[in-house]
Amino acid sequence: MTTQQDLQNDATERLARREWPATPIRRQIAVSFEFFPPASPTATRNLFECAEQLDRFQPRFMSVTYGAGGTNQSRTRNAVADLSLRTRAPIAGHLTAVGASKAAVRDVIDGYVNEGVRHIVALRGDTTDEVGPHPDGFVDAADLVKGIRHQVDDPSFEISVACYPEVHPLAESAEADLDNLKKKIDAGATRAITQFFFDTDSFLRFVERARKAGIDVPIVPGIMPVTNFARIRSFSERCGATIPAWMPELFGDLDGAPEIRQLVAATVAAEQCRRLAEHGVDTFHFYTMNQPALTASTCHILGVRSTEHETHGDQSSDARSASSPTDKQEERAS
Repeated sequence: MTTQQDLQNDATERLARREWPATPIRRQIAVSFEFFPPASPTATRNLFECAEQLDRFQPRFMSVTYGAGGTNQSRTRNAVADLSLRTRAPIAGHLTAVGASKAAVRDVIDGYVNEGVRHIVALRGDTTDEVGPHPDGFVDAADLVKGIRHQVDDPSFEISVACYPEVHPLAESAEADLDNLKKKIDAGATRAITQFFFDTDSFLRFVERARKAGIDVPIVPGIMPVTNFARIRSFSERCGATIPAWMPELFGDLDGAPEIRQLVAATVAAEQCRRLAEHGVDTFHFYTMNQPALTASTCHILGVRSTEHETHGDQSSDARSASSPTDKQEERAS
């Protein structure tokens, strides 16, 4: 019978076989976090707890996604509004072009701006059997970016877009995919965030190609800590991300040992970031899956420190969190 100690020893041996970078990180690391909108009161409480824990790492921003075809639009907007009051970090709202008219999308943009949002993640959006391109909608993400720039007359307003180190699964070619990214940047995007990946070299090659193509905005790697390997494998098949040969072996037989799996997952994510940092990368975007522990562990390994214990007097972190909605309401009123 396999014991917990056997599993731990096995995991330790697997990690020992992985090559770690020889040099430590010496640069200042910046992070951002992505959540999905909650679908129940319990999920809402979990999101708030997750955001409040990760807010202590002083992220550049936090973002909230849409569902396929923009199906979670109202939940996304509600989450953005609520998190804006509960966290110190700026909140970015996702926005997709699929399944909505230009008028409807403009209403969402106005709603974000009225709520104090200064950053939109602009995406074409995934189509579904029920939802496809709208006849009077934005054609693609580049068209959407152009529409946001036309509507929001503020050059400091941030627009992030997606990019794919291993090529979007629907792209005709790697060159066509890169051309599409260039169109989004030329339309006014200020940052590109990658789909998650595990092949570090693919990201480095992609950035080199992008720079040669004249794309000079920040290209931020999207990091997905492995909360559930079966789910990650399924995600990867749909978006075209490569699962390295060592990953199934590394995470195998750990379903019955969640604590060890979490240790392994945090180590793998931190190793990926460390390797990227060796090549000059100093900003990372984490797909948290609304589970803060793995992302927090990875940030700590990278040297990004939590401000949890940086309190003044007898004020606790819980008290700060409780007071933040009022503080932000006062900021917006001024």
